[in-house]
Amino acid sequence: MNSIVLLFGGASSERRVSVASAQHVLERLPQALAWFESPEGPVFEVPASDLRALERPFETDFLPRGAPRFPTLAAALDASRAQAEPGRVHLLGYHGGAGEDGTVQRLFEERGLAFTGSGSEASAKAFDKAWAKRLATAAGVPCAEARLLPHGDEAGCAEALRDLVARFGRAVAKPVAGGSSVGLYHLRSPADVAAAARAIAAAPEAYLAEEFLAGRELTVGVVEGPGQGLRALPCSEVRLDDGFAFDFAGKYLGRGTTEVTPAQIDPAIAHAAQELAVTAHRALGCEGYTRTDLIVTARGPVYLETNTLPGLTKRSFIPQQLEAEGTSVLAFLEGQLALARARQARR
Repeated sequence: MNSIVLLFGGASSERRVSVASAQHVLERLPQALAWFESPEGPVFEVPASDLRALERPFETDFLPRGAPRFPTLAAALDASRAQAEPGRVHLLGYHGGAGEDGTVQRLFEERGLAFTGSGSEASAKAFDKAWAKRLATAAGVPCAEARLLPHGDEAGCAEALRDLVARFGRAVAKPVAGGSSVGLYHLRSPADVAAAARAIAAAPEAYLAEEFLAGRELTVGVVEGPGQGLRALPCSEVRLDDGFAFDFAGKYLGRGTTEVTPAQIDPAIAHAAQELAVTAHRALGCEGYTRTDLIVTARGPVYLETNTLPGLTKRSFIPQQLEAEGTSVLAFLEGQLALARARQARR
């Protein structure tokens, strides 16, 4: 029997990130079972060699061989519970969708299974960017002005976007629930409004628009260690070439972006950014580890969003920041597994 089960995949638009994270995690934890939830729902037990063989995971879908082991994720977790192996932990390698919005976490909680990362309630709060901003604001965290766009209403979307662009010069629109910069719209002038409003109104998900903040873009990991409490990792900075945005291609394919870890910024600014990330983590009730994105403006760091299952790919920020801190990815993963076991023991 195996005490570590790595779960990844799912139906999210970010599942390729999930697969790349799983590849990296399995390099550090080769003894783990790898369970891939296909977009259609069945769960496959995947040989590590098959996962390693996938090239260009950010551009290519992972297609498991053979028949699925379980018809659904719920059935897989029922089987895991029935085995009742002492110390078994499920390491969540999901990104986005049901894997990060609290849905999957609730399945584990209902069965009393140990899993890494935040619980269902905190996951739901962080995944909903509007909800997260309200909680962060209540905790004293500075946030950009934002508004929910009327779902399915092209005229209403256009009116709201025109107002933000008129008042702030630029605006950003993104799904209320999502990550990895999928479905991101940058409005740099009034001429961009009509096309963006049309696409947003036709999108299946709700959208949030906010003022564009000029400044240096930072992202900060927050990690909880067994018996160590919370700590903020070194900041990373995202530098964009002219005309580029930090969308999926920029984040994972390196198009028009440069990532600098640790960020080359004034120590006082770095400390303020780290404090903001820790405050947001606590305000949302998160556990294990998170990554918070922010902008350093003339008035100081301003909160954007918090990710409860940030990427663990080779080029993701958390591994970069762990290396800058002098902590190995293996030590980090072992710490997360220990936290998950301790949390289960307290229930």
